[in-house]
Amino acid sequence: MKQVLLVFLGGGLGSAMRYLISKPLNIVFHNFFLGTFLVNILGCLLIGIILGISAKNNLLSENNILFLATGFCGGFTTFSAFAFEKHSLLKNSELLHFSFYTIASIVVGILAVAVGLWLSRLGN
Repeated sequence: MKQVLLVFLGGGLGSAMRYLISKPLNIVFHNFFLGTFLVNILGCLLIGIILGISAKNNLLSENNILFLATGFCGGFTTFSAFAFEKHSLLKNSELLHFSFYTIASIVVGILAVAVGLWLSRLGN
């Protein structure tokens, strides 16, 4: 039960941070959903760092990983919002925005995870 509570608390914090970051940016940049893009990329970077540090030197316990990676990063990133926004762009026939945003999110997200893993190895 403790592990479920850790995921719940981490997810709540991540969701609140996502809202605070993405809401104002999505209003200003409504054709690109910059806020959602930013939190997804930051979340990918964070999970890379968290899991990289954990794999490197076992500094994080299983409970820490549940709170940070599963909870916080899971609540912070927004794949469901990503999919909904893609649907909205397609519905409005904004194929260029749809294509660029989709490809950029996937490619930059994967690169951010790789950079996070690389950053976690620095200092050896």
